[in-house]
Amino acid sequence: MNEDRHKARSCPHIAIAAVASAVPEHRIDQQSTRDIVLSIAPELRSHESLFLNTGIKTRYSCVPLGWHFEQRGWAARNAVFEEVAADLLENVSRKCIARSAISIGEIEAIVAVSTTGLAVPSLDAILANRLGLSSTIERLPIFGLGCAGGVSGLGYAARLAQSLRNGIVLLLVVELCTINCRNADRSIKNFISTALFGDGAAALLLRPKFDGEVLPHLIGSGQHMWQRTESMMGWSIEDDGFGVVLSPDIPRCAHDELRPAVDHFLARHDLKLADLDGVIMHPGGRKVLEAVEHALALPREALRHAWDVLAEYGNMSSPTALFVLERTLSAGASGRHLLAAFGPGFTVSFALLDV
Repeated sequence: MNEDRHKARSCPHIAIAAVASAVPEHRIDQQSTRDIVLSIAPELRSHESLFLNTGIKTRYSCVPLGWHFEQRGWAARNAVFEEVAADLLENVSRKCIARSAISIGEIEAIVAVSTTGLAVPSLDAILANRLGLSSTIERLPIFGLGCAGGVSGLGYAARLAQSLRNGIVLLLVVELCTINCRNADRSIKNFISTALFGDGAAALLLRPKFDGEVLPHLIGSGQHMWQRTESMMGWSIEDDGFGVVLSPDIPRCAHDELRPAVDHFLARHDLKLADLDGVIMHPGGRKVLEAVEHALALPREALRHAWDVLAEYGNMSSPTALFVLERTLSAGASGRHLLAAFGPGFTVSFALLDV
């Protein structure tokens, strides 16, 4: 059997030319969110400490808090998604392109990742038209990866770049989690979801790395999916929108099962955890970050950017890890870093970077 089949997917020549992030207009604090939820579902008041123990101080929403007082159906929720997601992605795309030395006409492919709404034509088509991308642009919409979407999307975009003539790909990631908070659902899992999730978008421009350049670049990517764990995270399809599926076993899985998955991924690159200069972790929540710290034997300082993003933005699902990546790069980090995020499946997605 060919040994290469056991190696992680390698992308040794694809660099991150630029990264950018954006959030919608409504900045809300955790106490205000708690007050709104408890005014709608006062029977949950005995659980209000859940809101105050998330590690979140503020986050951003595409709708004002008062929007949640009214019953909303699929059409109303998705109308917001189509409008705001496209606006956020146009904003973050132009910001990302402006930070690079790449012109719009040079972009050969666009990858759009989201799991909180639907659009057909897909967001990549809408953005290709708004940005004035080439009529020969290749498009790849990705749905259903949840919180892992930003990390997995980076791996897919890099492999797509390797197949193109010039290798220039625009990766777009957006989630509007707040439109999926359903006030008809008085369950604890929906209550916890409302306490955790916010809205945001991120963009990365990828291109080949040339000899002698000092640019963050992707060494490889991969995933680990635990068998028979499909029920741990995802959506249920309800009459009035997506219903959250969020198992309380997620922190336990991170605590007990993450380290073997990390070790296996790194071994496929002939590396060990001690060889890394840093870990860039998706901040799924306070309990998840604490479980990751324990699993990987990391001090709190090692994940400081993840904790800061969680406090300021909450869990935005798929873009969140890229917000942490942007902060890590801006802080002047260097060396090999592991970018990781959990997602439905139940899966952890990895990207090995040299920054």
